[in-house]
Amino acid sequence: MKVLVLGGGPGGLYAAILLRKVHPEWSVELIERNPSDATYGWGIVFSDRTLASFREADATSYREIVDRFVLWEVIEVRHLGEAIRCGGNVFAGMSRKVLLDVLQRRARELGVVLTFRTELGDPSRLEAYDLCIAADGANSFVRRSFASTFRPRVQLGRSKYAWFGTDQLFDAFTFIFRATEHGLFQAHVYPHIGAVATMVIECAESTWHAAGLDEASEAENVAFCERVFREDLGGHRILANKSDWLSFPTIRNRSWRHGRLVLLGDAAHTAHFSVGSGTKLAMEDAIALASAFGRHAVDVERALDEYELERRPVVEALQQAALESQEVFENSARYAHFSAPALAFHLLTRSSRISYDELRRRDSSFIDRIDSEFFDAHDERARPPGTRRLAPPPAFAPLRLRRLELANRVVLAPAPADGGRGLRGEAASAALVRSALGGAGLMLTEIFAVSPEGRITPDCSGIYRAETAAGLRRLAELVHEQTDTKLGVQIGHAGRRGSMRPRREGLDRPLEGGAAWPLLSASAIAYAPGHPLPSEMTRAAMDRVRDDFVRAARTVDRAGADLLQLHAAQGYLLWSFLSPVSNRRTDSWGGSLERRAAFPLEVVVAVREVWPDTKPLSVVLSASDWLDDGLGPDDVVAIARMLHDRGCDLAHVITGIVQFEGCPRYDAYASTLHSDRVRNESGIATLVAVRSATTDEINGILAAGRGDLCLLPPQPSEAGGFDPHTIVVEGGA
Repeated sequence: MKVLVLGGGPGGLYAAILLRKVHPEWSVELIERNPSDATYGWGIVFSDRTLASFREADATSYREIVDRFVLWEVIEVRHLGEAIRCGGNVFAGMSRKVLLDVLQRRARELGVVLTFRTELGDPSRLEAYDLCIAADGANSFVRRSFASTFRPRVQLGRSKYAWFGTDQLFDAFTFIFRATEHGLFQAHVYPHIGAVATMVIECAESTWHAAGLDEASEAENVAFCERVFREDLGGHRILANKSDWLSFPTIRNRSWRHGRLVLLGDAAHTAHFSVGSGTKLAMEDAIALASAFGRHAVDVERALDEYELERRPVVEALQQAALESQEVFENSARYAHFSAPALAFHLLTRSSRISYDELRRRDSSFIDRIDSEFFDAHDERARPPGTRRLAPPPAFAPLRLRRLELANRVVLAPAPADGGRGLRGEAASAALVRSALGGAGLMLTEIFAVSPEGRITPDCSGIYRAETAAGLRRLAELVHEQTDTKLGVQIGHAGRRGSMRPRREGLDRPLEGGAAWPLLSASAIAYAPGHPLPSEMTRAAMDRVRDDFVRAARTVDRAGADLLQLHAAQGYLLWSFLSPVSNRRTDSWGGSLERRAAFPLEVVVAVREVWPDTKPLSVVLSASDWLDDGLGPDDVVAIARMLHDRGCDLAHVITGIVQFEGCPRYDAYASTLHSDRVRNESGIATLVAVRSATTDEINGILAAGRGDLCLLPPQPSEAGGFDPHTIVVEGGA
């Protein structure tokens, strides 16, 4: 076999080394356009898991690599004049130049032919080889030459960053946040050789422009950054080496191969630098590629298929985590009000790969401080800062909303025991009370329709019914007598998603014949093809619906509920006004977001006037329409601000179906990300659904400031109702 590796970075060199080890009889040639001693780049970071894979792949180069590593286990966050450290995070750093030297010598030792300062030029030259490995970086010549096959997609980040070095000594992976008159600057700093550390400096693009860095020379950039991070540098310098400001490109390819040509490393994929090294990914690609050829020798087709099948899921999972991490750093100003410990926890858990329990295992004292600060922030009893020795984890900290105090942050919303027919008997109330005995701070009821035409299905309960109001009073009395749980009641109007068959017969299946009832919506647009056409609401209809919500709120208050939640999500009536997909009006209630929000806000204001000032008001919002021309996350944040300004205390941010044409995310982690954004940009407290009933997940969401309350998933019992349960703590109930 005659093999060409195009690109002399660590990934290409490692692929050449491992292929020669697996098949010493093969001819392996490597071509690199830069000189062999090119010093572009600074340090490289590897985790202990990556090092273990290097040891298995090639023990000789592994020994040379570890001999030159700088090891550390501490991550430090500097913010608002305070530094917080968390141990137990094992990393190793080394100079990129040193790594290249190690790999070049190892490649020559194994007989790889290395050619530097050479451009491939003509892609037809690849035809002379049995296997071609394109490891030629994010700006891959090979990928561009065969773009119709690889079908690359590049997603540019919204912030600007530049790679620098510094001769200041750092003993930890350090995240630094510094506010300036231009905006927030942040630095990711890690040691890689004894006298030099890598320093990646990042800021929002608007901040970059405001500071004039878009027109500054490299020397001016260095001088500016030295002023920003003066306290951290302690008189030491920032070092530059082709330190251009960039927008991070997340690269994906539809295919990684073209005949006997295969992409490797940054040519195939990139992941944001905040979750690890592109060098690490490229070298792990090389291990997988060599392993595939170890199994299949000269069967190139099968080896390349197996390589891509093995690596693609791993890379895509890491890219998703990297995008979540990138989102945090690109929006770091969102968290500028966090304390240093809270920001440190948020950063450490930013991509969901590290949990609250894992951090306690790594550094229990760090989590003790997180617990103590979180509890002190919500404990109204006066206590000098730093004097608390013991504190419960965040899940069991109290929360006060107006004059309602919840004993903990756990919320239950049991599924109705009899298929959605609500409080129609003692058995239904008893099942809900049994759920409350599980110890949650708050229990939410199903959605009660505010009027007959506001029902979703014929099975839905209506708060307008006398028997429902009586059942709610009975439930509130039992819950308050027998538990410490508080009771929240949801009310809503289905709008154009009403007059549907019971959900046990399928989702959004319209009633047939005389069983259907007339529908209302912002505009006369059916929810889906073949569905009944709603009437566009007149001013008189708006008055009637607003008054229905007001009557429902009074009924819920008289029943003794502690919290009221208005459902304004999932394409129901209030959402139909908010969304441009369902609101095409040209009058005062259509057009701009402010005008589309006018009627839902009118309802909220009217309800707030009759709902006691001592009790909190909550609103359910969808995270997005999940359509290009629909309501987006920025709009939802703006709506949350409007609601907060009008007396709403809590937003329940949900994902899932909103518009018939939309493609929503259903996973609970998507809800967490959107809850985070709404909470920290609008200032309103949020309720977020969790994926599993574990304190680990709940504590992580709360401590990171991504939500204030956590809704557990319902667990139906054998009888079809709700089985009372507690949250799971370390694997036990």
